[in-house]
Amino acid sequence: MTTTTVLESYRVAPPPSAAEMTLPFSMFDMMWLRFVHPIRRLVFYDCTCATLEFTDTILFRLKESLSVALKHFPPVAGNMIYHKNKENKPVLRYAPGDSVSLTTAESIADFDELVGNHIRDADIFYDFIPSLPPIEEEDEYKKVPLFAVKVTIFPGRGICIGVANSHCLGDASSIFRFVTMWASICKLAGEDEFLIKESENSPVFDRSAINDPLGIDTIFWKVMKEIPIETSSFPLPTKRVRSTFILSPDDIKKLKEVVLTKKPDLTHVTSFVVSTCYTWACFVKSGDAAGEEATGDVQELLAFAVDVRSRVEPPVPDTYFGNCLAYGYGILKHEQVIGEDGFATAAEVIAGDIKNRVNKKGEVMKGAENWFSDWDMDKFKNIRPFAIAGSPRFDFYGADFGWGRGRKVEVLSIDGEEYAFSLSKWRFPEAGGLEIGISLPEKRMEAFAAMFANGLS
Repeated sequence: MTTTTVLESYRVAPPPSAAEMTLPFSMFDMMWLRFVHPIRRLVFYDCTCATLEFTDTILFRLKESLSVALKHFPPVAGNMIYHKNKENKPVLRYAPGDSVSLTTAESIADFDELVGNHIRDADIFYDFIPSLPPIEEEDEYKKVPLFAVKVTIFPGRGICIGVANSHCLGDASSIFRFVTMWASICKLAGEDEFLIKESENSPVFDRSAINDPLGIDTIFWKVMKEIPIETSSFPLPTKRVRSTFILSPDDIKKLKEVVLTKKPDLTHVTSFVVSTCYTWACFVKSGDAAGEEATGDVQELLAFAVDVRSRVEPPVPDTYFGNCLAYGYGILKHEQVIGEDGFATAAEVIAGDIKNRVNKKGEVMKGAENWFSDWDMDKFKNIRPFAIAGSPRFDFYGADFGWGRGRKVEVLSIDGEEYAFSLSKWRFPEAGGLEIGISLPEKRMEAFAAMFANGLS
């Protein structure tokens, strides 16, 4: 039985005063051409409005404020121009007439089920996320949409804002700034000039902010242009369940004590390190418990994105809109992670990478011209990756459209990876703590949940 019905589809454009612009792909944008699946994120809100109030009042404010926000962020309404002549690199272009796809829907699905932390079928969330519009074929290039929105009303219960974006458009910092500005304009009924002036939040689009003397963008393009650009689709059926796990401040303190008891000389034992490494250790062990044992000389990899705006010379403005990410990582033998000291060993390797490479200017970008050639080498074929999506720095719960803080955030793009987990602030900011969202086959999720709880008891 269908529980969600599409009400209407719209195209929302910036006002005519929006500036036309064409932005070249930087080296950091070029990296993401190989990732077909967009970033998909849902934010659920408590809201007792009826469908009529939604369509007559709330929807008008959402569309008007989206248009105003697009005036300040024109590339969001634009497209990637992917030239058929591969001698020409792709660009981001906003031209008059470009717009964002916005779909509205009504759902009678169980709102409380959707916003819970317990184990749920991962497939049920795809009713609330938009598809990016299909790629358009022109004579000399392909026009690739980069952003779409879906707003779903649960009458008398809540609203869900679903956003899908190509990573080529921008990193989490960039998308977060856009969504929070849209939300603020909606809440304050369009006082956008005040928001821009007082928050000093005006985005920077100038690609000359990225210093690339080695022409790494060209090096990356030589690899990327061999990968076809295709319209993405939902990874359905996912054959997974998803659940959210909370680490309270007391839990995080306990995890730090465990690490420092075993590794007393270790520095940089942060909340990020212990929360991600504890999740990694539980994840790897859950595979063995669920019958997905490692075979051969398998190594385990934990990878995370690193915002390098402040880590390069010259620094890139904090409000730079686009991609500006490098990576951090740790690699361990499977036996090391599942061992008695696996969590502490994982924390040691990740803390060491952050201290000695990620947080050292000149180190995190060293050898960037070889990133693709290095990571495609045969020596990595026996590595099983586990990636971190998101960051506690970007509090999507705080994107207040006028209904208060979000009730639940779900990152659906982790379904499209081999395995990954989302990391964010807990929805109660005054309480502290972190949320970990993960998507796994059901048997493995049950094993993971048991290990995660037992290790904190």
